[in-house]
Amino acid sequence: MPSPLPAMPVQQTREDLTLPNGLHVVLCHAPRLKRSAASLRVAVGSHDAPQAWPGLAHFLEHLFFLGTEHFAAADNLMTFVQRHGGQVNASTRERCTDFFFELPPDALAQGLERLCDMLAHPRMTMDEQLREREVLHAEFIAWSRDAKARAQQQTLSALSPRHPLRGFHAGNRYSLPVPGAAFQQGLKDFYQRFYQAGQMRLCLTGPQSLDELRAIALSAGGVFAPGARIAQTPPPPLFDRPSTAPLLFACEKLPDGADEALGFFCSWLGEAQVIYQFAGQALLKVDSVVGAAFANKFAPTGSQYALVGADSSAKGPLVFFDWLTFFKTHWPALRHEYNLRQQLRLHTCSALDLAHHHARELPGELSEQGALALAALLDQLQGPTPATTFGWQLPAPNPFLTSAATATDEAALFVRWQLPAANPLLWRRIKFSFGALTEQANEAGVSLSFMAYDVYWQLTLTGLAAPMAAIVDDALRCLTTPNPDEPADEAPPIPIRQLLKHLPDYNLPDQSSETADLSLLWQDSHWIAFAHGAPLTQLLPPTPLPGTESLSSHAPLAVQPGRHWSVHPCDSTEHALLLFCPAPGTDLAFEAAWRLLAHLAQAPFYQRLRVELQLGYAVFSGIRQLNGQVGWLFGVQSPGAPVGQLAEHIEAFIDDLPRLVASADLPSQAKALAKQFEPQALECAQAAQLLWQAHLAGHGDDYFEALRRAIARLDVSTLQQAAIRLKQTFIYIATHTPERLQPQLD
Repeated sequence: MPSPLPAMPVQQTREDLTLPNGLHVVLCHAPRLKRSAASLRVAVGSHDAPQAWPGLAHFLEHLFFLGTEHFAAADNLMTFVQRHGGQVNASTRERCTDFFFELPPDALAQGLERLCDMLAHPRMTMDEQLREREVLHAEFIAWSRDAKARAQQQTLSALSPRHPLRGFHAGNRYSLPVPGAAFQQGLKDFYQRFYQAGQMRLCLTGPQSLDELRAIALSAGGVFAPGARIAQTPPPPLFDRPSTAPLLFACEKLPDGADEALGFFCSWLGEAQVIYQFAGQALLKVDSVVGAAFANKFAPTGSQYALVGADSSAKGPLVFFDWLTFFKTHWPALRHEYNLRQQLRLHTCSALDLAHHHARELPGELSEQGALALAALLDQLQGPTPATTFGWQLPAPNPFLTSAATATDEAALFVRWQLPAANPLLWRRIKFSFGALTEQANEAGVSLSFMAYDVYWQLTLTGLAAPMAAIVDDALRCLTTPNPDEPADEAPPIPIRQLLKHLPDYNLPDQSSETADLSLLWQDSHWIAFAHGAPLTQLLPPTPLPGTESLSSHAPLAVQPGRHWSVHPCDSTEHALLLFCPAPGTDLAFEAAWRLLAHLAQAPFYQRLRVELQLGYAVFSGIRQLNGQVGWLFGVQSPGAPVGQLAEHIEAFIDDLPRLVASADLPSQAKALAKQFEPQALECAQAAQLLWQAHLAGHGDDYFEALRRAIARLDVSTLQQAAIRLKQTFIYIATHTPERLQPQLD
């Protein structure tokens, strides 16, 4: 019988209440948090929209963000959150729609006021609807061209034609007849029926007391129209006849606790995806190839599974069903560790993740009810009886959980190696070796990453300090003796994300000295290490780091002024462009000016290119730090506008910056920006990342205080000069070559 779960420190308290209008509210007080968050789930999704207007639910979600009479675009939720350095988003699923944000604690009340106001009093003018429909159409085009989306549609083609999963729900120019009177009435009816208090569940999390959180919820939540929960129409069976897809499982009439059962099952298999779950139904897809992550858990070394290999897709179903027979008998022995991992996750997650957990009623453990649901789930996962037994065994316990279970102190560790030359092939092999360790570290409250950029490799750990040294010790084995297997090719991300992967290499010279000899590479490499939240000696193991310790940070040479273009073609027909404008030096005066300019322009840039010009749905701008270099990054992906046109629009916006600076309330904006760098406002991982970049740039321990002083000294004239100087160096990274540069780049 497993030992009792370790007694974790009490780090949060919860309260549930229902407002007079029917709004269900969950409050979660967690003193360890530096941020506050709100997550609001509405029990309505794309499958609840009238069949006559596919995409109406998604369309309505977009319309909410366009401002209200009380909070116009210049002061709406998105602009407010951006001004305070937070994050905000929304998502429409099959049977629910989520709205959420994260902010500094003292801005939570104002953020929630804006969120509730935009849902209770949407403006939805005809011009705004027509513009936003074009944005949805652009998203639809990108979605229809995405390889993963096409594969998903192919998977769903096996379902019953009567099930809404087979339908089209994204919305586009043709499914949303905005000017029509019938459509406008349908939109109004849908909004009034579902966007009322009885359909909503709101969670507030933060370091505030329950009394403070309750007062915020009561003040803002009463704005919704009163109502009661509406029963959503249950769907028809997933299949009209037995499925012929070998690893696609349609589960019906699952009991309460099915979400816990599915979470438990997928956490151990690692190769399964819950495509859909609602009203006792679940559609579960298992990868046709049961790969390395799965083998690392259950397959003993030298077993017949190892002979099958991850490349044998034909034997994938046989492997899975043999493992399933083993799992049906042995899963109770895994329940103890799973519940410990789930407890630890809730005690270490961010304010926003904690808000999501309660607002979405996500499983926190495998309870007795969940165990009964798991038995029912496993009964429905049927397949052929394998003729071969692969000799499964229970996975070894996560070695890092014991030290993490009762820990509270957080820390961060950065180790960076400078290589004699960039070596992407060796890096890819080593990164592949980190797969199982990264998962174990995450379960123990530590985020682990191994990245390559320019001529550097960097190991980063953030989270609980207690297990870090042991995790680094295992990481060193991956670095020096990586897995000999070759990693499988991954499906390429959307174009703008592909470009973001190339961004750190913008200053990379041509390399011709890549080596396959790992020992030789380490022999000629130098490393530096940096710790935050705990001494470096506490976070590093006794095992020596490969390479030679360096006394300098190896800051890269500054980029020469001018326009620099780098083209990275991709399979998509869409055009994407990044523009990176590095500061002319590492002086804090430059960094402060760049940060305040980006702070002032973030919302206007989005408004200009995304809302007014409708160039694309992926539009963003903000500060990026690469190897100690501060820069301002602009990004756009467009289904129609070519790269040259995107560049012209971004440069036109930059040309207009002096006017934007002159019209801004500079003192209040500078104060809001400086506040984001106060120690009490920064979570450990965020503070550590900023201090690490400051260390690479040569700044001292007083970085935050010095940066706040530099921001306070900025005036209109200084910022306008910085806006002009911003144009001295433009680094473009694009998916296509602009026509005007074709002769230069051919």
